Amino acid sequence: MDTLLYLLLPLYAAQFGVTIAEAGVLLAANRLVRIAGYGWVARFYARQGDRLTCTLAVAVAAICAIGHATLSNFWMLLPLRLLWGLSYAALNLSTQVLATAELDGAARRTGRSRAIIAMGPALALPIGAVLAEAFGPRSIFVLLAGISLIALVVTRELPSAPHPVPQQARGFRIPNSLDTWSFLEGLTLDGLFIIGLSYLGRDSLPGGAVVAVGLLLAMRYLGEMLLSPAGGRLAELFGPEKVLVTLSLLTSIALIGFGAGWLWGCAASIVILRSLQLPLMAPIVARRTSGPGRVQALASRATWRDIGAGAGPILAGALLPVVSPVLIYSVSALLLACAALACVSPFVNPDRNSISP
Repeated sequence: MDTLLYLLLPLYAAQFGVTIAEAGVLLAANRLVRIAGYGWVARFYARQGDRLTCTLAVAVAAICAIGHATLSNFWMLLPLRLLWGLSYAALNLSTQVLATAELDGAARRTGRSRAIIAMGPALALPIGAVLAEAFGPRSIFVLLAGISLIALVVTRELPSAPHPVPQQARGFRIPNSLDTWSFLEGLTLDGLFIIGLSYLGRDSLPGGAVVAVGLLLAMRYLGEMLLSPAGGRLAELFGPEKVLVTLSLLTSIALIGFGAGWLWGCAASIVILRSLQLPLMAPIVARRTSGPGRVQALASRATWRDIGAGAGPILAGALLPVVSPVLIYSVSALLLACAALACVSPFVNPDRNSISP
């Protein structure tokens, strides 16, 4: 649903009864509520288990889809975006926890999970774009509501046992090396890079047809679908930390080239490297945080990534018009490389005695 709204809401803001500025707030709202609410979602998930949590999340997703198909204006859509953010947080956490329930094969399962997840946006973006041009931007959300209701059948097969969590003091803690890498990955790859691709490549993109934009956005998820399992297999063979550092350094080189003007070749490289990196963090967390702290540790990584991904577009919008792209992407590349190296030097358990986000 998120990816479709990023495509449709700015292009059809008037038909949803919002201004462009309000559309931007709506697009950011689900990420902001995740940043604030991941800790609460993680505690609810740990107490209630996968079956109840995912059943509620899927039901909420169906309600949100119906709402986007029928409701208009900012104040009607904002609660839907907030509810969807919490729903996504629960589903995202469940997939990571289940994939890393056993260390043996965790990276491979995480890669396969990421590929299956990416199939949704990869299919929904071009289908949604075609339906939007033929029947209006709300039609695809009716279809998504039906798919969400079908998913309720699948949630019945999930385990219902709660997940044990340690007693932890609440409050802010200093981010560790994995938090820092997650933040910078979100900042650079989900923020600066995506916005920079649109900003720097706007002159060479095809005309404003929504189908062309939808296909362009779908390519990122197609990369995840095809390459995330390969990233998981590489992690099983060589160890997730080593693969993380290698891919992050290669990504840093591609970011520098992207800023220097080798736009499309480096952009393709970044998409490939990002897809390979996606399955790595969850098994690293599982290796370093075995036992009851794993749920909160995974939630912490997701929170920091969301903070970075939320800050990235704001930073890109402020810097790209006034600062040289090669400087922007060189600095961000250096920070990402340093953060990756810090994840393995020295090797420590960063989540022992950590507190919830």
